[in-house]
Amino acid sequence: MREVRIRFAKTGRAKYISHLDINRAFQRAFSRAEINLRYTEGFNPHPYMSFSLPLSLGVESLCENVDIRLNDGITNEELKERLNSVMPEGLTIKDVYEDFSDSSEIAYSDYVFKLEFLDNEEAIKRLKDVLEQDEILALKKGKQGKRRVFKETDIKQFIDKYSISIRENQIVIYFRLLAGPEKNLNPSLLFDTLIRLIDMDFEWKSIERISLLKADLSEYK
Repeated sequence: MREVRIRFAKTGRAKYISHLDINRAFQRAFSRAEINLRYTEGFNPHPYMSFSLPLSLGVESLCENVDIRLNDGITNEELKERLNSVMPEGLTIKDVYEDFSDSSEIAYSDYVFKLEFLDNEEAIKRLKDVLEQDEILALKKGKQGKRRVFKETDIKQFIDKYSISIRENQIVIYFRLLAGPEKNLNPSLLFDTLIRLIDMDFEWKSIERISLLKADLSEYK
């Protein structure tokens, strides 16, 4: 038995697949590709699968990871080829390797936001005004007794750095956000908060995770 990490991209229409369905998609792909996975024991066995920092719905990524355990001696390259031949559209295996880091070492995640407004110049001015404030209050869903309520939370503390530019009539924002098991900012919450605070209608947007980093800023692999 050996354990390997599979790095994959989640792009295009696949960004609308929930984490639970991503899990199911991989299980079906392993079955179709005839990968001999290691399963848990007991009444309801399931394959050993562990995802690193799963994404929220609607966010694309170039650096998703899932760890699995194998029973046979299939090579990493053959595993990659077999899976890519059966993966659904938008899920692409980029690499398979051993000797990987523990998910507890994730400290940051890098994102690229792309937005388009009728007046990009005014939008970028308002975005900078919001991002330069001492605090950025997001509305997070919570509970008060049995009632669902919105609670204000300062998310400025989770933004490590950012930069804004205009390219091809789009506003492009690069964010480095705190991530990991203890401190983690959902990029969708950040996007929704920015749109609410600048109070402008947008025409188009995308959010893409481009890398995961350790505390020393080395790549998480």
